[in-house]
Amino acid sequence: MNRNEFLAALDEMLELDPGTLKGGETLDGIDSWDSLAVISFIALVDEKFNTVVAGEDLAKAKTVDDLLALVSDHVAA
Repeated sequence: MNRNEFLAALDEMLELDPGTLKGGETLDGIDSWDSLAVISFIALVDEKFNTVVAGEDLAKAKTVDDLLALVSDHVAA
């Protein structure tokens, strides 16, 4: 999976229009980023990459780029 495909998966997960997320957006600025979205993100990463994101690492994420950094081993530039 590449960066654009992952961003598209995040758009879909967060019920945003395709192409909305570019990477620099702050998570606090995304209306649909809530506790359910956090769980959905963990599930997405598990489903796509068969890996678990540590809760403490996810709690530190402030931007979409931070989310990408959490899966950088699995997402091609």
